[in-house]
Amino acid sequence: MSKKQSQTRKGESRTDWVPATLSEYDGVRFLHLDSIWVQGAMRIRKPQQLELEYIQRMLAWMLWRDAKHLSEGLAVQLGLGAAALTRFSHKVLKMKTTAVELNPTVIAACRSWFHLPEDDERLTVLNMDASAWVQDPANLQTVAVLNVDLYDHDAASPVLDDEDFYRACHGVLEEGGLMTVNLFGRAASFARSASRIARVFGSDQVWSLAPTKEGNTVLVAGRNVLVPDREELERRAANIESKFAVYGLPARKWLRLVRPLPMSIINQLHSEPHS
Repeated sequence: MSKKQSQTRKGESRTDWVPATLSEYDGVRFLHLDSIWVQGAMRIRKPQQLELEYIQRMLAWMLWRDAKHLSEGLAVQLGLGAAALTRFSHKVLKMKTTAVELNPTVIAACRSWFHLPEDDERLTVLNMDASAWVQDPANLQTVAVLNVDLYDHDAASPVLDDEDFYRACHGVLEEGGLMTVNLFGRAASFARSASRIARVFGSDQVWSLAPTKEGNTVLVAGRNVLVPDREELERRAANIESKFAVYGLPARKWLRLVRPLPMSIINQLHSEPHS
């Protein structure tokens, strides 16, 4: 499972950093932050392969994008982890990629141990707060794909999780842009977070995948995304599996797992006070 610790809660400042450490088992290298909890993983002999199931599902946005435009635009990761999504966006999809990570020891660890390349014309890694990045007016409507994976040490709820943050995330997306969010945590936390995202994006622009066995629930949200019919989605899933066969992306499984938000969450849109 993955528990993020790299951001501070709203209104907090932080100058001390939990140091990034690593472990290895059965050909897989794991990133930790001074605890047993896994922050990310990489198969040493196949660094571009996505080792963790929930990280694979963070790519479910690909189902909502036409194959001809799959690699277009800017991909942004809020929370670097072991740089799996950053490496995939940059090296495999060949997208212009920006990663935003508050903990400098995580960036150093990814550069030393997890095959994160130095910045180039398509890659920028920023040591800054994710909230500050999405609130920067210079980033408005610049992002095609936004991956959000921000948790504290106990994984009770996302570190950045109010409507202001999700509204800023919506703001940095271009028309037709997509956001995936790791909402690992207790069921109540997921419902609260999902309802806030739906209030900002609109309930018809938010979908969730079934939880992984570790409990990670990935949510997909779009900015005015046109949803194709089922037949087209099935074609896209088959194309993803074929084009990225070497990376083992189970896109047809994602499609089976995608659901609209349940009515219990949609009902919260009217019962929970706005933040």
